Amino acid sequence: MKGEYRTRSRRSMSDINVVPYIDVMLVLLIIFMVTAPMITPSIIDLPSISQTEAPNIANNYPIEVSVRQVGLLQVKDLKTNSIAEVSLENLASTVIEFQGENKKRPVVISAEKKIEYQSVVDTMDALQKASIEKVGLLVQSEPGKK
Repeated sequence: MKGEYRTRSRRSMSDINVVPYIDVMLVLLIIFMVTAPMITPSIIDLPSISQTEAPNIANNYPIEVSVRQVGLLQVKDLKTNSIAEVSLENLASTVIEFQGENKKRPVVISAEKKIEYQSVVDTMDALQKASIEKVGLLVQSEPGKK
């Protein structure tokens, strides 16, 4: 009877026990899901202008480029009051056409309050690529302040 005990041979286990790894992964997932809504993106508080000066338009009327929410741009010649609706690709050629011989004629960009900042930057970039020298932003003074 002494020889009837069977000993199990110890083999090395070739499978990885992944259950603890799954548990850790799920805990980390829950932590990220709980903390992600708490992280707010940085909000840029742009400065406001308390006092504005009217531009000196004697013999040098600016060209106004309005950025609209619908994606089209409106170019207005303040000297002749002619208006053209253009896309971003045709903006530079229209502004150069409105400038005529006076290449130093200023261009001002106006945008609605809720327009994306990227749209305004794309407009400025298109004008700078066309070598238009004087590009500015049209602003409005705060109500009640002069």
